[in-house]
Amino acid sequence: MALSFFSLRLSHLGLWASAVILLIGFLKLLRLLLRRQKLARAMDSFPGPPTHWLFGHAYEIQQIGCLDKVVSWAHQFPYAHPLWFGQFIGFLNIYEPDYAKAVYSRGDPKAPDVYDFFLQWIGKGLLVLDGPKWFQHRRLLTPGFHYDVLKPYVAVFADSARAMLDNWEKKAQENRSFDIFSDVGHMALDTLMKCTFGKADSGLSHRDSDYYLAVSDLTLLMQQRIDSFQYHNDFIYWLTPHGRRFLRACQTAHDHTDQVIRKRKEALKHEKEQEKIQNRRHLDFLDILLGAQDESGTMLSDADLRAEVDTFMFEGHDTTTSGISWFLYCMALYPEHQQRCREEVREILGDQHSFQWDDLGKMIYLTMCIKESFRLYPPVPQVYRQLRKPVTFVDGRSLPEGSLISLHIYALHRNSAVWPDPEVFDPLRFSSENVTGRHPYAFIPFSAGPRNCIGQQFAMNEIKVVTALCLLRFEFSLDPSRLPIKMPQLVLRSKNGIHLHLKPLGPGSGK
Repeated sequence: MALSFFSLRLSHLGLWASAVILLIGFLKLLRLLLRRQKLARAMDSFPGPPTHWLFGHAYEIQQIGCLDKVVSWAHQFPYAHPLWFGQFIGFLNIYEPDYAKAVYSRGDPKAPDVYDFFLQWIGKGLLVLDGPKWFQHRRLLTPGFHYDVLKPYVAVFADSARAMLDNWEKKAQENRSFDIFSDVGHMALDTLMKCTFGKADSGLSHRDSDYYLAVSDLTLLMQQRIDSFQYHNDFIYWLTPHGRRFLRACQTAHDHTDQVIRKRKEALKHEKEQEKIQNRRHLDFLDILLGAQDESGTMLSDADLRAEVDTFMFEGHDTTTSGISWFLYCMALYPEHQQRCREEVREILGDQHSFQWDDLGKMIYLTMCIKESFRLYPPVPQVYRQLRKPVTFVDGRSLPEGSLISLHIYALHRNSAVWPDPEVFDPLRFSSENVTGRHPYAFIPFSAGPRNCIGQQFAMNEIKVVTALCLLRFEFSLDPSRLPIKMPQLVLRSKNGIHLHLKPLGPGSGK
């Protein structure tokens, strides 16, 4: 009798639990449907490409050639069009300078529908912060990118680049093309480890290599999650093999960062160690973060320190890798520009053994070629915002507060209404006379407005030093059988790598 009663109670509890779960599911679905209706109504005045009943545009933007598909949509729908990831997340996809200015000059927050996926890894650093705390962090971090801090990094960039180039000398002896992207990525991370953590010049240790592999894994998994709308739900994602792999990689990255911060803070308690740090040839990013404080003496908490270090490592490593790799591809594709850049850097270097800070400003033609490669192959092809208040665009159409915006930098940089012959590689677009009068939001590889990339000068300096040294050591040419296939993966990558032939230029070429 008691057993029967107990079974009955369990049965009732099961029914109640099922009812509660169904009710929660129904309310969640209702909330999503209402949100979708609101987003769709907001974009009623913007025609766009047809959507799949379930996937929206997600299926098309996961395909090879998706970037150029968006460019074709930009020709069909001037200014902007709706872009749906599944049926419940819809952005207004913009690719016109005045539209970009209307949103990105205001400093609206990053779209949580995309950037909340970053929180498990990089925490609440500059990339995802908003409001007063974002302003406080931006102000505290800005001194870390002053030119007095950046000057000594030129030697760090050169040291890491030469280690990569020495490795390329061996690979070039095999007389066949090889993928440069992974080598550039390892070099960029090695550089960042030195500039962020003050690592020794002996390269990455085993623990550092684990960190490198974790960061590479995290960027891949992040893009997979953004593109796969079924992974947008946290509960579902953490149950999948991809989700568990993401959490393991996060733990590896966090353990590394926490250990370095803990050791550095412990060392700073000793006066002699403080003097040693101040007397080093350069302060690293962690030194600057640990010493940063506002007018009231408030310093960054341990959680804030980790978030800003992880953010800097994420943003500074993959973007630079993409920028350098696609630039070298452009040089291989256009040998006449490659030779002209090489002649310029040879003239600047002269009898010197390495580049100095003042040399970077003399690299006029190289800089124009870097910018033109950024135009055609922007390291970050797409960024997202959520409107804090309504916006009215130049053509009179508007969007309400809460609407989601996708700025498609790749399509903007190939917008034929802005750039004549947009597919042509023409560095003179960035000559001083041609830049004058151009819309300030026509070329924005580092985003734009108050939330632009705080580290863009750091990145440009590194790219100049590394590419100049590459051109002094090697002549780059294409492998016609293995041309790169563009693929957005947070940054612009190639599905099959970037395979180039390298011909050593011999003694006296800048080694």
